[in-house]
Amino acid sequence: MSGVALNVADQACEARLAGLGAVIVFYHPDSGCIERANRLARWCRCVVIDNTPVPEESERTKALLDDAVIYLPNNANVGIATALNQGIERLIADGYELAMLFDQDSESTLELIGGLTDVMRACIARRERVALVGPAYEDARLRGVAPFVRFGYFRLERVMPAGDAPLDVDFLISSGSCVNLACWRDVGPMDDALFIDFVDTEWCIRAKSRGFRVLGVPWISMTHELGEEPVRAFGRNYPMHSPVRHYYLFRNAVTLLKRGYVPCKWKSTELIKLPVRLVIYACFVPDGRTHVKMSLRGLWHGLIGRLGPLA
Repeated sequence: MSGVALNVADQACEARLAGLGAVIVFYHPDSGCIERANRLARWCRCVVIDNTPVPEESERTKALLDDAVIYLPNNANVGIATALNQGIERLIADGYELAMLFDQDSESTLELIGGLTDVMRACIARRERVALVGPAYEDARLRGVAPFVRFGYFRLERVMPAGDAPLDVDFLISSGSCVNLACWRDVGPMDDALFIDFVDTEWCIRAKSRGFRVLGVPWISMTHELGEEPVRAFGRNYPMHSPVRHYYLFRNAVTLLKRGYVPCKWKSTELIKLPVRLVIYACFVPDGRTHVKMSLRGLWHGLIGRLGPLA
């Protein structure tokens, strides 16, 4: 009897997630990353794009992944934007309607992917122009569940994840989000030239500029660590990254400041945040000189229009 019940539950899960695929981007994955991909492949079509620039490591990864996982190694770090585009294009070619996006260290659950799928399908059934839905995310190092964000002049409007209705927001982090692939051609792919940092922000801004909505789902949350160990400055915790990541952050922020479709509200906030970041790097981060140097290099490259991977 229990076997019959389990079979019925499996069939219900399969029907609920029909048309859903997932994309995970790997970069030097550990055993936990591989386990998460194998688990996700039990629920939906799972495409792993591996940006690890070591072919021998990719061969070991392939051997540890389940046969159900579609594994596409680049044998080079082509950037998060290109990797996500590759995975999404594969799902579109295979006829999938929705795509869950994950970083390699993000914890996916059946409640997460099933809940977001339900929300997106309900929006589609109502003929709403929704490009992306995503959960709240929780990073214990940053004191719990992070608020959703809307752009305001000179500051972000933080919207606490509460209530039983999806919330219109201005952007979502890519990891854990669900893309409506019916709008992919209208919005266009992730911006390959950005490589990493602000890739998800730019895509959300572009989607909204073309009449699509971006929705936060307050009753669904995901555990996700944003960056490296945060630093404490000015009475709060700030996410921290490597000096190279700060290069991309500054370069891509300046790049978006120059684009006409990016809203003035976002630009006004970034113009304040950029110098604050430099102060934090200089005064509160070990080896702050390197962080400041790379940030200023990124700022210069953004001004002169140099994009792509850091040479």
